[in-house]
Amino acid sequence: MASVQQNGQRFGITEPISLGGPTELDVIKTRELEKYLQDVGLYESKEEAVRREEVLGILDQIVKTWIKTISRAKGLNDQLLHEANAKIFTFGSYRLGVHGPGADIDTLCVGPRHATREGDFFGELQRMLSEMPEVTELHPVPDAHVPLMGFKLNGVSIDLLYAQLPLWVIPEDLDISQDSILQNADEQTVRSLNGCRVTDQILRLVPNIQNFRTTLRCMRFWAKRRGVYSNVSGFLGGINWALLVARICQLYPNALPNMLASRFFRVYNQWRWPNPVLLCSMDEGPLGLQVWDPRRNPKDRSHIMPIITPAYPGMNSSYNVSASTLRIMTGEFQRGKDICEAMEANKADWDTLFEPFAFFEAYKNYLQIDISAANVDDLRKWKGWVESRLRQLTLKIERHTYDMLQCHPHPHDFHDASRPLHCSYFMGLQRKQGVPAAEGEQFDIRRTVEDFKHTVNSYTLWIPGMKINVSHIKRRSLPNFVFPGGIRPSHNSKGTWDSKRRLEHRVSSTSSAAVTSTTTEMSSESKAGSSSPGDGKKRKWGDDETLTDQPRPSKHVAVSVPVENSEGGSPNPSVGSICSSPMKDYCTNGKSDPICKDLPEKVIVFTTHPSESLPIEKIATPQAPSQETEELEESFDFGNQVIEQISNKDTIPVATATIPPFEATTRNGSPFSFEAVEELEVLPMRQPEVAHRASVQQRKPIIKLNFTSLGKTNGK
Repeated sequence: MASVQQNGQRFGITEPISLGGPTELDVIKTRELEKYLQDVGLYESKEEAVRREEVLGILDQIVKTWIKTISRAKGLNDQLLHEANAKIFTFGSYRLGVHGPGADIDTLCVGPRHATREGDFFGELQRMLSEMPEVTELHPVPDAHVPLMGFKLNGVSIDLLYAQLPLWVIPEDLDISQDSILQNADEQTVRSLNGCRVTDQILRLVPNIQNFRTTLRCMRFWAKRRGVYSNVSGFLGGINWALLVARICQLYPNALPNMLASRFFRVYNQWRWPNPVLLCSMDEGPLGLQVWDPRRNPKDRSHIMPIITPAYPGMNSSYNVSASTLRIMTGEFQRGKDICEAMEANKADWDTLFEPFAFFEAYKNYLQIDISAANVDDLRKWKGWVESRLRQLTLKIERHTYDMLQCHPHPHDFHDASRPLHCSYFMGLQRKQGVPAAEGEQFDIRRTVEDFKHTVNSYTLWIPGMKINVSHIKRRSLPNFVFPGGIRPSHNSKGTWDSKRRLEHRVSSTSSAAVTSTTTEMSSESKAGSSSPGDGKKRKWGDDETLTDQPRPSKHVAVSVPVENSEGGSPNPSVGSICSSPMKDYCTNGKSDPICKDLPEKVIVFTTHPSESLPIEKIATPQAPSQETEELEESFDFGNQVIEQISNKDTIPVATATIPPFEATTRNGSPFSFEAVEELEVLPMRQPEVAHRASVQQRKPIIKLNFTSLGKTNGK
């Protein structure tokens, strides 16, 4: 294999971290990895590959027939009618060469100026497809951010986008990688073209396409097994993982997939977000389209894990990531790094790395979101809408609890066989790690949930029968249909990497608690003879705490969510030591909502089984404003930076530059509404007895933005 150094070619905006080639052990480990990926069924058969190519040929003929039909109907002259053409392009996992059996094919239809999106693509072409017997499950989505039609052609799933170019004739040799193709194109066309342009650019920017593909297959499989593969849930999707892997290939251009996978975890475990991941320098471009630039675009400053697309106009492909999902992925990067190091010492194998994340063993508290509809078509539409809003629930809970209550959304939905028109989603809940909590302290998120439900029910296509219900459940109360085969395991998984780490964590926590208890007892004994007034207060406070731990007899019990620490398998390091968010949701402009607003007379309560009733005393968490004002003390400039070589113990260096400070000012509106909302259970409220505490004024943090390895950008 000719090395990059020998060819004198450099990929990426910086010099590589290492030009070292593979060792004999790397070759052996890579063969083991490739065999492992084949054994788990990640490669399609030759027969299926041929069938996909045949389906694409059929689709190409369909759109060519369609363009002739509408050109004739619109009275074009004979020459234009003869030259009328439409062309099919592929992108996504199929174009990258990492698709698996049964995966859909992302396709783009490029048509001329007289073939409109609304009237012709979602009109005549949709009608043609609906009348073809080989086309099934046709589902047009004209109102999506990127409009598309989904369907199956001869059993192969197709997602078809449309780009309307300002050309009378579409040439057969059209090159959509040229920036000039975007000139005078509408916004939806630019977004539709972006997928193909980004995919092609990735393949041009990696030093070895085959090594890139094998490594990407590995990381996609790992992400799905660990539950962090879902763009809509706030994690990363296919294009995000492709960009991250491509950057590692640039930094280690001569490495084989075995080493690339190991370096993937090492680099991104040390990456200081929100420093962006870039495969090439960003250009302003000749067309004046908006590119990702936090200096100019206030919205870009809130992105906490920017992964920038390499094709003009450069965009952040990971804007859905939240503080909670970044924390989860950071923990998974740490876990992957630890396992890869154990593999080098022959203490782990690929099975260990790809262990599925035991989501329903990881937490003691969950939110269950149930939705239902009157028929299959309504449920599909309702499900798509609710899935697009679930990320908002995570963000609202984070914001309204000042990031003290952390959410872990499960990326998939679950179905109860006994309820065919129902669907359920789950979120794990835990208190922020490392933050001490008072005994019995709870989070009251009822208003947050009501606000979320009100937003979901404002769906413009809502019809009677579409319902949503949100409830808090304990781990022991999880429904059986969330477990494989519908059978609840008799005990937690044992012998896995994650279970061993949980055991170590418990032992460590127990030891720390014992030391703390011993210290407290010694301190109490040393003060036993004292009779100062303060002692009486302390004893009385202790008595009060003992009383509040026991629920008082009541006919109606209103319960908020008590949250205990996680027992998750993946590590949960403090993200603050790794990343510096440009705009933390809990930063305010000096104004805040009242600490506790009066609850309505009838409220939504999370009900539990009588034997699992939770304490009624609670501490209502202050609710933060939905938007904030923050002045950044230091910002950044795009410079010509270089990543230096990383040794086994090194960390990734960070370069910091400064431009004049800026202010991002937004208005704070009331985030809550209690009109026309569905109730879980209506209970009369009595005045809660809460142990009031002196409020502690929060310090306004100083936020610094550090950017790693930004090449010459914007001509500066």
